[in-house]
Amino acid sequence: MAEYIREEYSLDKVIFIPTGNPPHKLDNELESAQHRYNMVKLAIDNNPHFLISDTELKRNGVSYTFDTLTELNKEYPNKKLCFICGSDSIIQFPTWRNIDTIFEIANIIVADRHNVSQRELVNMVDNYRNVYNANISFSSVPQIEISSTHIRDRIKNSISIHYMVPEAVMEYIMTNSLYQGEEHEH
Repeated sequence: MAEYIREEYSLDKVIFIPTGNPPHKLDNELESAQHRYNMVKLAIDNNPHFLISDTELKRNGVSYTFDTLTELNKEYPNKKLCFICGSDSIIQFPTWRNIDTIFEIANIIVADRHNVSQRELVNMVDNYRNVYNANISFSSVPQIEISSTHIRDRIKNSISIHYMVPEAVMEYIMTNSLYQGEEHEH
């Protein structure tokens, strides 16, 4: 998805930012931050257009997107930032902290997700554009219905995850015995 959007919007780089302590997740639902970072690094290692940032891992306390974008804006002062998110995330923006700052700092690129009402999405995006003068674009990236929950459940049930994650990530998961025997709510 990231490579497709990078090419579609002629982005110089895509920066992956593994979550530190996100406000919308409970700690017991998340694997350790270091494991997330390591797996992302392995997954993107061979793409020269992809970078990884540990900015959220280093931050103490709850990590908010507006804080991260503010830091990146200082780090890349002469670049216009884009924030890539799923339509399921943009629907949740009203619950996010300082969305006006997010819209001010970054153009938003939305990848469609199957579980979002198109009518609700269009209405919400129109509202963001009217209220915040938000620059929001929709990617034509094809939907690939592979969720992290689905992958974790397959691991827990000893079902193959070949071709669902890069080989190096699969090896990392197995070497570190991640997600085996975990219970997840659906």
